[in-house]
Amino acid sequence: MKLYKTSRGIVLANNGDHFLLQGEDWDTIINDDNLYARLLNISQGSRPQTGLLDNGVLPPIGRQEIWAAGVTYYRSKVGRQEESKDAGGGDFYARVYKAKRPELFFKSPSYRAVGHGDKVRIRKDSTWDVPEPELTLVITASGKIVGYTIGNDMSSRSIEGENPLYLPQAKCYDKSAAIGPCIFVTDKPLPEDTSISVEIHRGKKVFEGKTGINQIKRSFRELVDYLFMETTFPYGCLLMTGTGIVPPNDFTLQKQDEVRITIDSIGTLINTVE
Repeated sequence: MKLYKTSRGIVLANNGDHFLLQGEDWDTIINDDNLYARLLNISQGSRPQTGLLDNGVLPPIGRQEIWAAGVTYYRSKVGRQEESKDAGGGDFYARVYKAKRPELFFKSPSYRAVGHGDKVRIRKDSTWDVPEPELTLVITASGKIVGYTIGNDMSSRSIEGENPLYLPQAKCYDKSAAIGPCIFVTDKPLPEDTSISVEIHRGKKVFEGKTGINQIKRSFRELVDYLFMETTFPYGCLLMTGTGIVPPNDFTLQKQDEVRITIDSIGTLINTVE
């Protein structure tokens, strides 16, 4: 099942049918540990409607925070080492890849995030920028994973590469986090062969890459446990799980580029760079 946030309200998609969840609050429903069963009951007892998604969708987030994990894929470790070698910071990424404790950082409040069809930004003081396609966990206040969405962790490789301590500036700024188009809700773990792909278009396709969630070094449970260890999330939160797709070093995003990120079972998140 899929949950969409729209100007008309919350829309549930199940088996080709669409239902408008009358009177439901996003922050309440997305924070339900029994979300799958709740949505199943709603779909079985409601009448489907047509045209509910005709006016587009909003970012699937309310008062949740967006956090992110780093260096969870081997390719990401190598990419971070390459961009920071001149500054002498490459060893930090090798260490965190092998360490017991994962890298976790705050990415964005909801008011800085954008959704499907919206614009994402590259920093004006950056010279080397990339999208980072990431499977994103939807987690309740109790720490239960109840769904998944697509995340684009926009990043300045030039700023982070200059010094790892600049990571907040490289990662956290207006419209640097895109999520959507929906929340995929399931009562089973995602299949290990779930794939993540990205295409970047500049009049024509200028980059494409693909990976799978089976390439993630750490389990989702491990990442969530560390995130919730000493931090509370009364409305739940979203956690980007890292990227396994890193464009070559001679590639940087440009304004008007279109970024298309696809994850099996969830859909495609499309954004244009401004």
